[in-house]
Amino acid sequence: MLVVKDYNREHAVTYARRWALDRNPLYFDYTGIGGNCTSFVSQCLYAGSCTMNYTPVFGWYYLSAAERTASWTGVEYFYNFLTGNAEVGPFGREVSEGELQPGDVIQLGREESGYYHSLLVLSRGERDILIAAQSDDALDRPLSTYTYDYARFLHIDGVRLRIPDTEDCFLSLLNGEAILPNLASAPPLPQEERGE
Repeated sequence: MLVVKDYNREHAVTYARRWALDRNPLYFDYTGIGGNCTSFVSQCLYAGSCTMNYTPVFGWYYLSAAERTASWTGVEYFYNFLTGNAEVGPFGREVSEGELQPGDVIQLGREESGYYHSLLVLSRGERDILIAAQSDDALDRPLSTYTYDYARFLHIDGVRLRIPDTEDCFLSLLNGEAILPNLASAPPLPQEERGE
């Protein structure tokens, strides 16, 4: 069964502030070979969701440079995943610029080449939006300093998780077969029962 949890915007922004001007050694750096901007934004979203979608081809995950989906690193693929995701992982939608919140995403486009750059929203000021980005590394850079022909604004609505169906517990209990506790919500055992 799928459930929705909140996207942790604070974690996404904290991650962006830590790594915008550096590179996390857990991830391959695509700077100079297509750009690292969408990989960086994906890392931020992962920090705020801690959930990947391991669906082959159309999911959103990174295990290594050789084991990842195009949506982790590609601007259009990222957009398609985020706005079309009805399964596990973060999901969102296009909104107006005024609806953006910290932890949301902006993608910039040019007439001749389409959408080419992904940015993470850090904060909103009275006059401008401050962003973090990689490839052309930026931290607290005003959106107004970028040159682009158009932009789209992506609001992260939440994160879907898959949890065991409660019917499994009910039927096992009803039939006298097994007690299947929901381990995620179970209180910790006392120290003596843990064998410590």
